[in-house]
Amino acid sequence: MPTFPLTPLLTHVLLAQAGPVEPAPTVLSRLQVEGGVDAYYGYDFNRPASATSFLAGTGTTARRHNEATVNLASLGVSVTPEPVGVRVLLGFGTGMDVLHRAEPEGDATGPDLWRFVQQASLSFAEGPLTLEAGIFPSHIGLESFQSQLNWTYTRSWMGEFSPYYQTGLKGTWRFNDRWSAQLHLLNGWQTIGENNTGKALGTQVAYAGDRLSAALNTFVGNEGSGDAEALRLFVDTVATLKVTDAVSVSATADAGRQARPGMSAALWYAAGANVRVQVARPVAVTARAEVYRDRDGLLSGTAQTLSEGTLTLELKPAEHLTLKAEARYDRSTERVFDSRDTPRQHQTLLVVGAVAYF
Repeated sequence: MPTFPLTPLLTHVLLAQAGPVEPAPTVLSRLQVEGGVDAYYGYDFNRPASATSFLAGTGTTARRHNEATVNLASLGVSVTPEPVGVRVLLGFGTGMDVLHRAEPEGDATGPDLWRFVQQASLSFAEGPLTLEAGIFPSHIGLESFQSQLNWTYTRSWMGEFSPYYQTGLKGTWRFNDRWSAQLHLLNGWQTIGENNTGKALGTQVAYAGDRLSAALNTFVGNEGSGDAEALRLFVDTVATLKVTDAVSVSATADAGRQARPGMSAALWYAAGANVRVQVARPVAVTARAEVYRDRDGLLSGTAQTLSEGTLTLELKPAEHLTLKAEARYDRSTERVFDSRDTPRQHQTLLVVGAVAYF
């Protein structure tokens, strides 16, 4: 049977009936640029001789005393996974100086090599499954390394003594709009370089409802150096409840255990609560209370119990600008806080911070 070419008119009619053809998203259309500057002034009434607040290896916010400086300046790019994506986020400032201090020194690794990296990961998304590999934010805890995402300006001791980032492979499965689960295969506890032959596993089961969000997080892995075996077991629970349109509360609880060669196991546990009141559309007030028991000094360097209370006033005069004024009081059972003379059991801080982001 002979065939005949379609006339231009018939071709137009058939295409119109088929409907418009949506072009596939390009890499350029999925590309996003992000960044921001988090600046602060902090005053420590201990007037520390070192001009630094908090404890050694901590203070990812407001660490410098009596100084206006930058806590975190961020710049990054990301490509939405459809199905493959990437995200690279760099950071500079006093917070970044603290972040990678525990990185193990070695060939092609160490704190100096990674000190500017917040995140560098690639991802794959297909249906309910998302895979991410590289350096990515930790699944543990309530607080983010980005100050504008937190209710307070300074971070809790639970935040400071748990990972802000992890390195490895993460798989996320979304059962529905509310329930999800994660499985992590990691180098270790907030580390990019490896300092032993073991790997760590992390898990999360999370629920995100209209008013209640909650997560149960775990970590299991060897945190010894070299051939030393030091199995760390850790569990973290986080819950946030929107009581009313104006009042929200959150609660966190941590418990950890680590084996020590030739010694009894080290234990630590903590609990904290936050109450946030949205006074008006641009104004909110948050109160936080926390107790952190480091029985054997494994994480803080001193066997002690830390407690803190924080009151934060937040103002958002524009969509991408957050201002915070904060008063914070910390107390320890030991003399661990630097001062102008002898170490003290307490510190009192006043901090004002401004975060602009896009």
